[in-house]
Amino acid sequence: MLTLSLPTEIRHDVHGFQALVKLDFDTHSCWFEDIQIDMVDTYWFDADMSAALGAVLHRMRANLNSVKLINISQNISNILCKNGFLSHYGHEKIPDTYGTTIQYRRFDVKDERAFAQYVNDDLMRRSEIPSMSAALLVNFQNSILEIFSNAVFHSGTKHGVFSCGQFFPKRNALNFVITDLGIGIRQNIMDRYGRNLSADVAINDVTSDAYTTRKGSIPGGLGLKLVKRFIDANQGTLLIVSDAGYWCRTAGHTQTYKLDYSFPGTLVSMEINTADQRSYKLANESLTTNNIF
Repeated sequence: MLTLSLPTEIRHDVHGFQALVKLDFDTHSCWFEDIQIDMVDTYWFDADMSAALGAVLHRMRANLNSVKLINISQNISNILCKNGFLSHYGHEKIPDTYGTTIQYRRFDVKDERAFAQYVNDDLMRRSEIPSMSAALLVNFQNSILEIFSNAVFHSGTKHGVFSCGQFFPKRNALNFVITDLGIGIRQNIMDRYGRNLSADVAINDVTSDAYTTRKGSIPGGLGLKLVKRFIDANQGTLLIVSDAGYWCRTAGHTQTYKLDYSFPGTLVSMEINTADQRSYKLANESLTTNNIF
């Protein structure tokens, strides 16, 4: 029996990801092991981090380990039962009375249609999203679907794609996360272009306007260009973790960190500022508002 502990807080920040990549590192060589994740000291868990933790735990299970979460506080248990995460670990789902969660889901690599339905029903129809024109709404949704497509085609993942989200009313924030267990951005650039970049520089590269991964019928880019432009205008946050790279862009300003260990895939998290009262349109639409995106 191997028992590992999570720290007092798991938030979607560099410290939260340091904890999860350490958990992955400590279990990476485990096979046929009984693993317990002890959360006795953990008093806060950002619900949208379920996608990241779910990916790490799935990787453990793929190595034929049994995984159990123990000593979960009632507050954390409630939110992770509401979003369906803990139902994968022996707990019952409970109703999301206030409608703040976007359900935790794992999608097979062939489930693009199911993921598209999930994004449409669970994310795009939420009233907290700032007003967008119909054309921008379609483009924004397609950009999110392209992130899924790239998680499948470019990462080479065989373990599927993990997603969830959470509305934080007190923070005026709506978070949505997509995670894969693929080769990561740095390795992808190395394999395709022979460029040996550090993980954070590789992330910065794929988020630049000049970057594209278009090749044959594979969708171009990482689906991030329009998402990044909207998040910048919205004064929200775009977060990407891949390999040992942590890249975070808030209100148009970018910070990068090198994690102590590697994340076992790539995570894209968008945080929409729900206090934003502006309306957004594509630049080629008619100028009917003062806020043209």
